[in-house]
Amino acid sequence: MDKEPVTKLGLEKLKKELEHLKIKERPRIVAAIAEARSHGDLKENAEYHAAKEQQAQLEGRILSINDTIARANVIDITKIDNNGKVIFGSTITVEDLETKKKIKYKLVGKDEANINENLIYFKSPIGKALIGKDCNEIVSVAAPSGERNFEILKVEYI
Repeated sequence: MDKEPVTKLGLEKLKKELEHLKIKERPRIVAAIAEARSHGDLKENAEYHAAKEQQAQLEGRILSINDTIARANVIDITKIDNNGKVIFGSTITVEDLETKKKIKYKLVGKDEANINENLIYFKSPIGKALIGKDCNEIVSVAAPSGERNFEILKVEYI
């Protein structure tokens, strides 16, 4: 069983999500199934089948979160000796050399990744390209839209 790297904040978010799913969502879905069951013939009961599908998805997510928490290797970036290199949990400011746009990314674990918040999975193409690099280095990333080049402007451990 491989350890899954996760930030302290990421683990807290997972635990909150798990609690919400167990305390709020699970009873809501069980009630929806009971309500739909009371309508009679289950073979042609779309509400019942939809609720059962929701229940299956919910239980799958609960299992997934439990598994991640069990394998969690919490990495506190503030307690790691660093030498200016990009590592798991670091926040990196890069400049897209083509567009001159500055972007700030944080390298995180799989369950924390969220492109809308610039939280990048450390094993994603851009994550792999950045890991181990230094400030002022140029990195090349093979993106679906073609190769992109970034200059690392700043590496923070916050």
